[in-house]
Amino acid sequence: MPTINFSLKDLQNLVGKKLTVEEVSELAEYGKGEFEGYNKEEDEVSIEFGDTNLPYLWSVEGVARLFKGILGLQKGIPKIEINKGGYKVIVDSSVSKIRPYISAFVAKGHKVDDYLIKQMVQLQEKLCESFGRRRLKVAIGVYSYDKIKFPVYYKATNPESIKFVPLEFKKEMTQQEILEEHPKGKEYAWTLEGFKKYPILVDSDDEVLSFPPIINSNFTGKVTEGEEHLFIEATGNDLEANLLAMNIMAQAFYERGFDIYSVDIDYENKKVTTPFLFKDKIKVTNDQIKSLLGLELKNAEVKRLLEKAQYDVTSNVQIPPYRKDILHPYDVVEDIGIMYGYNNIKVQELTSYTIGETYPMVRFRDKVRDLLVGLGFQEVFSPILTNKNVLYDRMNIKDFGTIELENYMSKTYSCLRTWILPILMKFLSKNKHVEYPQKMFEQGLVTVRKGDDVIDYERVAVVSANDKADYTEIRQVLDFILRSLDVDYTVEETDHDSFIPGRVGRVVVRGKKVAYIGEIDPKVLVNHELGVPVVGLELNLSDLFEVAKKERT
Repeated sequence: MPTINFSLKDLQNLVGKKLTVEEVSELAEYGKGEFEGYNKEEDEVSIEFGDTNLPYLWSVEGVARLFKGILGLQKGIPKIEINKGGYKVIVDSSVSKIRPYISAFVAKGHKVDDYLIKQMVQLQEKLCESFGRRRLKVAIGVYSYDKIKFPVYYKATNPESIKFVPLEFKKEMTQQEILEEHPKGKEYAWTLEGFKKYPILVDSDDEVLSFPPIINSNFTGKVTEGEEHLFIEATGNDLEANLLAMNIMAQAFYERGFDIYSVDIDYENKKVTTPFLFKDKIKVTNDQIKSLLGLELKNAEVKRLLEKAQYDVTSNVQIPPYRKDILHPYDVVEDIGIMYGYNNIKVQELTSYTIGETYPMVRFRDKVRDLLVGLGFQEVFSPILTNKNVLYDRMNIKDFGTIELENYMSKTYSCLRTWILPILMKFLSKNKHVEYPQKMFEQGLVTVRKGDDVIDYERVAVVSANDKADYTEIRQVLDFILRSLDVDYTVEETDHDSFIPGRVGRVVVRGKKVAYIGEIDPKVLVNHELGVPVVGLELNLSDLFEVAKKERT
């Protein structure tokens, strides 16, 4: 959750009204912000924003914009004027499979000082790290306009073919050297992993602007106090996110007093002029407002509240071009509720009385957990996100239906887990320094794709690692659990590449296959660098609960 810092005096100047610290704290709540404190000596306010769907708030300019709407100092969508710039960025097809999108604008006519540079960098970094998925989806560069000769060229080159001095360095380096030696190169090299060519941004004199998304040039990409003209660009692999980031930056610079000039982005088969001001609209009805908020509002009141939230209102609701979080009319209704004030909505008296009760499935799975704790097993809690190497490669089996994340931040957490036993094996591999025996279990959710269906199951997995671990030990655990649950079952011979052939079984209850049980295969132990035998089982609690319920009836 991003935290931003800014001068209270600067905020007051941008809002056009003197505000107390208490008022800032109250107003921040309208943007789901939590006031972190005020350093009077340094005149610095700190606010943490819990809603990552509103990246425009990650700057003092965005906060001031929100406050002006709430206070009635500004109605509807804030003004921004885009002058036709005639500037060009020419995009070569060589970046199409690496980092295909770029947007840009030029900001002129306002002198920057040290504070403004810090605020500019703060917004830039917040957008890149959080919204931009650590620069993979969006990375932003700010440059000294006066050092650039247009048009600018965006292309991909061989890693050793171009040399330039990266920001805050003194020696020239190739792109490959930057990835291997520069701190930012080491930090963000993962964004270009697997590519043989790397993106580069150069001007018409072949002067390097930057190596996106890694680092700017120390010449063109170093903004200093006193400069009045800037060039701002964003590259990435998501066009909509890219355009949105530039809209947010352009709005912030405009509200600082800069004149904004457009840039034409020439792709191989199309041209896009940026900033690209979205003109998204959505229909919101009074019935939807009443259904969600319980309020019967007149049209004039709805319009007033929407304009406070900085929407324009005609027959539809027009969304500000720096917002892309509105996916449904209820998103707009939520803003109406915020501006109305949830504390102002009258509390209704209770019309019925109910007693809270735990779901039967929750009681069932908790009983299994209690049984395992009673057997001396230690419970583990792990993320439901993992990766296919953990789930399949290290377990010596093939993918049997994985839901993968399209825009993951790290390969370590790039898919939903389909079973839990691999997670426990990974846990054992990280705890080889701990004394044996090690007995652990985890109960939780798994998600499996079956054809066009995506199904969630409650599972419990159990492992025991020690010198004498064998099939009999884990079978005794299974026997204890199922007999305590008063369930009749059989164990059938089966094959499973994660277990030793002949030492693995399939647990069946009333014709339903509910578990695998057995001794972990030596190949799997080697993959996890484990030097002791491991036995394990994984029980499908969702299926077991259903068949056990039928058995009792």
